[in-house]
Amino acid sequence: MTLHVYDSLRKQKVAFKPLTGKRVRFYTCGPTVYENPHIGNYKTFLFEDVLRRYLKYMGYDVLQVMNLTDVDDKTIRESNRLGVPLRDYTKQYIDAFFTDLDKLGIERAEKYPRATDHIQEMIDLVKALEANGYTYQADGSVYFNVAKYPAYGRLSGVKRLDGDNRSRIDDDEYQRDSIRDFVLWKAKKPGEPSWPSPWGEGRPGWHIECSAMSMKYLGTFFDIHTGGVDNLFPHHENEIAQSVCATGDRFVNHWMHSEFLMVEGEKMSKSLGNTYTIRQLEEKGYSPLAFRYLIITSHYRKLLNFTFDSLRAAQEAIRRLNAFRVRVSESAAGAESDALDNLLANAQRDFEAAMDDDLNTSKAMGHVFECVRRVNVHLDETAGLGPGNQQRVMAFLKKVNRIINVIDFKQDELPAALAALIEQRQEARRNKDFKRADEIRDSLLRQGIILKDTKHGVVWQRAK
Repeated sequence: MTLHVYDSLRKQKVAFKPLTGKRVRFYTCGPTVYENPHIGNYKTFLFEDVLRRYLKYMGYDVLQVMNLTDVDDKTIRESNRLGVPLRDYTKQYIDAFFTDLDKLGIERAEKYPRATDHIQEMIDLVKALEANGYTYQADGSVYFNVAKYPAYGRLSGVKRLDGDNRSRIDDDEYQRDSIRDFVLWKAKKPGEPSWPSPWGEGRPGWHIECSAMSMKYLGTFFDIHTGGVDNLFPHHENEIAQSVCATGDRFVNHWMHSEFLMVEGEKMSKSLGNTYTIRQLEEKGYSPLAFRYLIITSHYRKLLNFTFDSLRAAQEAIRRLNAFRVRVSESAAGAESDALDNLLANAQRDFEAAMDDDLNTSKAMGHVFECVRRVNVHLDETAGLGPGNQQRVMAFLKKVNRIINVIDFKQDELPAALAALIEQRQEARRNKDFKRADEIRDSLLRQGIILKDTKHGVVWQRAK
């Protein structure tokens, strides 16, 4: 298994290899917590969840950091508008974000640093840039001098301007085809939160936040940085410039970006009323897991058109997978089939090959459903599955579910006390205490658990 990813900086697929052993250090641009994230935001967060899960599937030890932007133009504007302290205002949206993560089956990152908890790290980073000669001051603010970094624009392709054509900007976000010097530290304005600094009272610019927090927890050169394509410019371009110029290190080895989400053929916008939240999908009767499945089974680098018809189809696909799980777990005992084992081995091989190809989840799930179809045909034509076949079909589904996380295996899990009894029986058999082994088997049968000893080991199923 060798994972190949599309690197946005290199503009091609490259083989992924961690910088240090089996450890993967991984930074994701998190939400700006001034409102509830919408489904377009979650398209990116779900891509990052699949990446994280597949890295762990491959046996890597993942350290993921996702920032929470709780101080920027938007959070300040909205907290001031409502007259609520910034910390209190953003907390409600941080709490809502974590609730959504759980509903969507998104695995938690190891760290979620808040920007307001890392002001000193940001000041130290600006001081390093100043010492290296990459900054200048104007009107009490500190700016990065883009002209002094010739490599600017390699990620986004936006051309750098020199000389008299340069200009500077204070806004945290901007869309423009030309380059501007960007703000690192903003001078204090009336009504805004501020912190003391060598340049006077003020607050950090948005771009410096991610550089400071990522390098604090992951080091000055780490494995992967992800985000949506909307972060390519100016945010990630600026991150690279300020990080490289402050430390002299390369900052990030691989850049990965998720494409936009359209809604019913339209660009998402508040004016069109199509910036749905997860709660709004629930209110319309859809499971958040259906949205998860819809997103993760399309390729992350493809523009996806969200429709409610496709959401219903995703809900049906989850139902089919869970119905298959039930059919397999409750199938009658049949003869063992080498052909079925070969089918499962090939399905797992093809699933992993598709995932290795830049997380091609669409192709990967095609192999899964072909396997499901053929096992169903086998069940239609035979008395049932051999206990070993049954065990291996379920093991394959569980492996797939480590990535997709939509199949409900709770009914197939034994209570800890019953699992312990099975282990005690195995120990008794190893000690040739067959009387005790039979007593345990009979006790489990009275509790509705049937044990079968096969050449592949003991398997269990619930009595009908």
